Parts: sequence; structure tokens; C-alpha cells
Amino acid sequence: MALSWNEIKNRAISFSKEWEDESRENAESQSFWNDFFNIFGIHRRRIATFEKTVKKLDEKSGSIDLLWKGVILVEHKSLGKNLDKAYKQAIYYPNLSRQLFQKSNSLNTCYPMLHFH
Repeated sequence: MALSWNEIKNRAISFSKEWEDESRENAESQSFWNDFFNIFGIHRRRIATFEKTVKKLDEKSGSIDLLWKGVILVEHKSLGKNLDKAYKQAIYYPNLSRQLFQKSNSLNTCYPMLHFH
């Protein structure tokens, strides 16, 4: 059953209050994203994977914090961390970056990253 806009709004307000003081990446990142998707009534396990192992441009293995293939790639960072570095980390996964940025002529013109603090 689809949620009403009022229900989504109420869940979003509750979410923001619950998470307003959290600032550490490793402490609660998976719980954060599970709760985030719950705002919209989405069970994260149905659509996205935590710690997805992929090959980077240098052929070494890397791990993406959260991946909803073809939709969003998340590199979750602690408050105060450099988001440009997170962006560069995200585009270092060549095949996935192409899928996520496919509507853009340049990776620099599309910046689908969320920053919560």
C-alpha cells in the first residue's frame, strides 16, 4: 500500500529528529539507511545492498557502502569529511558510475550524492 504524502512527511520529520545528533560513519550507517528508506515505506533489503564488493579502475576490489543498482551509489561519510573525496571514491567504480550518470555528458554535471548532517 502506498503511503500518503502526510505519512511520508511525518516519517521524515521523525527520522530527522532521531538522527540529528549522529555524526559517525561507522557507528550507525546501516541503521541510518534502513531508517531512511523506511520513510517511503521501502524495505532496503528488497532494493539495495550494503558493502557491495566491486572492481575499481585500478582492478583492485573495493566496497560500496550502499548500492541500489542503476539508481544510487552511496559512500556514507562522517560529519566533516570531505565530500569531494567521497565523490571521487564513488566514480572510481567505472561500470556502476556509468549506469548512475548515464543521462549526463560529464560526470561533473551530475552529482547525485546526499549529505546529511
